[in-house]
Amino acid sequence: MPFSPRHLNDGETLVLDLHPHWWFFGPESISLVVSMLGTIYLRSKVSGWWETAVTYVGLAAIIVSMSWLIVALIKWRTTYFVVTSHRLIYRQGVVARNGVEIPLERVNNVNFAQTIFERLLQVGDLLVESGGQEGQQVFSDIARPEEVQNIIHSTIQRDKQQRFEGAPSLAGIAHELERLEGLRDRGVLTQEEFEEQKRRLID
Repeated sequence: MPFSPRHLNDGETLVLDLHPHWWFFGPESISLVVSMLGTIYLRSKVSGWWETAVTYVGLAAIIVSMSWLIVALIKWRTTYFVVTSHRLIYRQGVVARNGVEIPLERVNNVNFAQTIFERLLQVGDLLVESGGQEGQQVFSDIARPEEVQNIIHSTIQRDKQQRFEGAPSLAGIAHELERLEGLRDRGVLTQEEFEEQKRRLID
């Protein structure tokens, strides 16, 4: 299920929408396979009362492992790591939800970390350092973290360029202030209206 566009702000576009890497539920899958194979193997080695006991214990282990896997799949399905044109977004959960949002303009650095095993699986952790209360955030089980790092860096550069190009020049602000002063002096604007327009222009 993709990240819902209704969570985006006006003028914001979706750049990257990821669920965790499949290794997110790797331990649960391994547990289920081991429970099934272990039960089959042990039943072939015993008979009588022991075979019945192994069957019940094995079925219990399989049910527990399968429940564990289903919970992990639901958690995987409802976990998002999203890069938009303005923000990094991490959300998790169905009923009880938690999330992190970091404006791109506050991101200071993006690193990734992988063990040798994780490199083979193309999965790793993403470390995002930002200003403000966010500090350093670690996002685990990110697929192809190096590629994601590059995408974030390029998106940050585009965001900076757009904000720079969209910022009014000092000359333009000065010209607009002169125009507003003229309107005030001619009585078109009251002093209160002039101050309000001036505040909006400077802010």
